[in-house]
Amino acid sequence: MFYTLSNNIALRRWRYVDRAIYYKYSDVASGADKEEFETLLLCDGNHDLEKTPVIEHLLERRLIKECKQGDSPREWSRLKEYDNLYFPRMNLMITGKCNLNCLHCFNAKDNAPLNTELSFEDVISILDQANEIGVHGFTITGGEPLVHRRFLDIVREIYKRDMMVFELNTNGLLLTQGMLDEFKKIGCSPLIKISFDGIGYHNWIRQHPKAEEMTIKAFKLCKDNGFRVKAQTQVNRKNLSSMMETAKLLNGMGVDEMRIIRTTEAPRWEKNSPQSSLTIQEYYDNMLLFAKEYMESGMEMDIDIWQFLRINPGYQTYQLVPIACSKDEFNIRIPMCKGNRGMIAVSSHGEVVPCLQMSGYFLEKGISLGNCLKTPLKELVQNSEYVNLATAPILTQILRNDKCANCKYYKACTGGCPALGLLYSKDIDFFHEDITKCYFFENGYYEKVKDTLPWQLTNPLDID
Repeated sequence: MFYTLSNNIALRRWRYVDRAIYYKYSDVASGADKEEFETLLLCDGNHDLEKTPVIEHLLERRLIKECKQGDSPREWSRLKEYDNLYFPRMNLMITGKCNLNCLHCFNAKDNAPLNTELSFEDVISILDQANEIGVHGFTITGGEPLVHRRFLDIVREIYKRDMMVFELNTNGLLLTQGMLDEFKKIGCSPLIKISFDGIGYHNWIRQHPKAEEMTIKAFKLCKDNGFRVKAQTQVNRKNLSSMMETAKLLNGMGVDEMRIIRTTEAPRWEKNSPQSSLTIQEYYDNMLLFAKEYMESGMEMDIDIWQFLRINPGYQTYQLVPIACSKDEFNIRIPMCKGNRGMIAVSSHGEVVPCLQMSGYFLEKGISLGNCLKTPLKELVQNSEYVNLATAPILTQILRNDKCANCKYYKACTGGCPALGLLYSKDIDFFHEDITKCYFFENGYYEKVKDTLPWQLTNPLDID
């Protein structure tokens, strides 16, 4: 019998990753055992193969199909080998421009120095470079990505290359039925992440008299069209009281997840709304009360409280974000940030950064780790300051940070968020500890959370 690869899978190899399979609508590759992968390599329409248990298993999983002799897999599915490290995803800021003038955001409409935009030709170059190193999934972001005049053309170009968009960050004001119809034609079905900063406060933070009304319509439009939606909600002293009411509204519309993010003390926010950021203690205390009330409310929407905890009503469980690792999982080769290790971030200047949360800081401080419009991306992910930081193991932090090296909680938190560590460092220190996680452990919040929340914690603290 002759077999060929199914159209929705592709075989890949990277440096240190010998056997990987991309599924067309998954943003990351999956591993395969040696016998399975070697069998897949033979399913090329030219090898006459016996129907072994491995073949039967691959048929059951629809990784292969019977074919006539000579029916080769399509080009995308065939084995491709890359001599660079494995980076499956890219967070691409196609524009720094925005149609809103938000009080807290460095990409606000009136923040002229940051309002750069990648030309369509620059985006095409970046897509081709990403394809060349084996990137498959994209988060498209801005600024407001929908203000880019070639936004839909960019989405089309991604899918022409057999890559996919798995997330879209937007304020929602420019979403239309026609745009969602075009997504469906393209085969694009991303998680649409829409900013919404609380009932009664969204217009103020976004500096638009109809932002709240228009954003609610955007949520409904996406859900009516079958798209998954995540709300991204800033929380601060001004809008804190609206969080539960906002959660009820979003849950009632069928929003899949609400992410609550502490508004940090960025210069623009401090200028526009002085002393409005919650302290770390205020954030933890108030979000713990919110979590308890939410768990008792009967609502079904998932909740992600930024850098604190995640709530899963479907299973009546929660996870603590500061606990990133168990004692048995701990290894000095673990990346400081798994997100940075798996996703290349590219700003609207073409700058490559470990994560886009660092891009404003880098621009302000004049830091450049490389620019893929000047230096090929393939080179930047092989040997550069960028790749050294993006892939830095926790061993590097232990060697450079005495507090982390001597902390009994380090095997649990592994240093916390590198972006927050950098933000709160007095100097430009890429290996500074994330003080929000220090505060969590040093002030007994693990015990407070356990004593307060009724549901099961699925990642309990496990240290010597």
